[in-house]
Amino acid sequence: MALNDDPDWWRGAVIYQIYPRSFQDSNGDGVGDLPGIIRRLPHVASLGVDAIWISPFFPSPMKDFGYDISEYCDVDPLFGSLADFDALVEAAHGWGLRVMIDLVLSHSSDRHPWFIESRSSRTNPRADWYVWSDPRPDGTPPNNWLSIFGGPAWAWDPGREQYFLHNFLASQPDLNLHCEAVQQAIFDTARFWLDRGVDGFRLDTINFYFCDKEFRSNPPLPPEERNDNIAPRVNPYNHQLHLYDKNQPENIDFLRKFRAVLNGYGAIALGEVGDAQSDLEILGQYTSGGDKVQMCYAFDFLGSAPLTAARIAQVYERLDRVAEEGWVCWALSNHDVVRHPTRWSLSPAALRGFLTLTLCLKGTVCLYQGEELGLPEAEVPFEALQDPYGIAFWPEFKGRDGCRTPMVWAAEDLHAGFSRAPRTWLPIPETHIGLAVTAQEHAPEAPIHHYRRAIAFRHANPVLARGAMDAVRAEGNVLSFRRHDAAAEMFVAINLGETPAALVPPEGDWLPVGAEINAARPGADGLVHLGPWQPSLMLRRKGA
Repeated sequence: MALNDDPDWWRGAVIYQIYPRSFQDSNGDGVGDLPGIIRRLPHVASLGVDAIWISPFFPSPMKDFGYDISEYCDVDPLFGSLADFDALVEAAHGWGLRVMIDLVLSHSSDRHPWFIESRSSRTNPRADWYVWSDPRPDGTPPNNWLSIFGGPAWAWDPGREQYFLHNFLASQPDLNLHCEAVQQAIFDTARFWLDRGVDGFRLDTINFYFCDKEFRSNPPLPPEERNDNIAPRVNPYNHQLHLYDKNQPENIDFLRKFRAVLNGYGAIALGEVGDAQSDLEILGQYTSGGDKVQMCYAFDFLGSAPLTAARIAQVYERLDRVAEEGWVCWALSNHDVVRHPTRWSLSPAALRGFLTLTLCLKGTVCLYQGEELGLPEAEVPFEALQDPYGIAFWPEFKGRDGCRTPMVWAAEDLHAGFSRAPRTWLPIPETHIGLAVTAQEHAPEAPIHHYRRAIAFRHANPVLARGAMDAVRAEGNVLSFRRHDAAAEMFVAINLGETPAALVPPEGDWLPVGAEINAARPGADGLVHLGPWQPSLMLRRKGA
């Protein structure tokens, strides 16, 4: 299937996230790899998605499972080789899938040659490639900044007799993007992968690239303003307003330079905005004007707070105010959060309803592997945990392993078809095996079929992918809005509750559509009667 040459393909696209450790093991070591991804591309393509996003596969000591990179321009042998990656890009393109890879630019591993040289002295050529600071007179760190993984964000280096910044693990020192040479090294990294045919990048923690040059301490955050969108409730990271350790204005100019690199290849970038208070404002800044990244995603739909009709209406009202020119990418699950069927205790009907909603909203959509199977969060016992985040905060926060367990392909096979190894890197729960791909293919009501139909419906109606969105209203559990472009207008209403609801359809000559995804039609009484989690979809063409 040939790729089209539309430079705006990303606008309204559906992107499928692959966590390579857990997708498909091809060599029997219990860990997924790049050849395994190639094997399973037919499944991904069968969903009708437009692109894949592959989480990190670079050389790494795996303290944070690939998000601690020790070499930016290679493949970790655990996952394969550069030749395997090239074969993956070629195969994906052959299936009509664009390829995005995860670039982690805010920090590296402490085993990266850059950091090894940087910490060797205060005068070496890369001495300022990382964020270093002298201690305060009493020997304590320069300020009160905290790590997302718990504790201070500063670690002492006895060789330099200075502290280095780490917003995550102490083995993940932060790069100093105030240094021009670091920026050029990053641009060279991007070009290396673009030259190999990637179509774009997912940029990890895009708002963490710069910190305050003066190292000013963050102010406290009142308890009533705290939420768990970025860090779990028990993490003291939530006690600060993060004014100075991230979200710095210098990032705007850097993103313009990065966009210039992308433009040379016709490539795109999706940024992850990690901020609990100003995420949509930052998203608006980073995606406006056509000269920074094309799109960002925030954590509004990834937190524990239920997605009610009223809350979604509030999110879009805020988007209209602070990100009118921006472009958002929505996700309900990913590799960092509890899977949404468990997070929100969703019934099968609710799972279908939320997918339909997401695919009708303005924005791009990311789906996380296994989401199409309706996989719940896995229960991983403490002795099997791999995630340092979960180990540190157990049992109040169990970490991210529960959403990272291996994909289930064939219920009848060893390890559900993921691996032929005696043991997999994380255990596969019994509750997942019955939801394997093979078990769902011949079950008409299984989630996988709704995912395919809903994605096909979005593609069949371009107004849903790129059209404007307005008239957002929440009445009880029913959320309604309109999407429109030069060719068509669509009225969308979805009952986001367990009790039936009724609504008055819009006036005019509208055609009910979406029967294949269980959309309700007006009844004999002129009302649209919505069952629990049921949509109503009505279309009218312009100029017909």
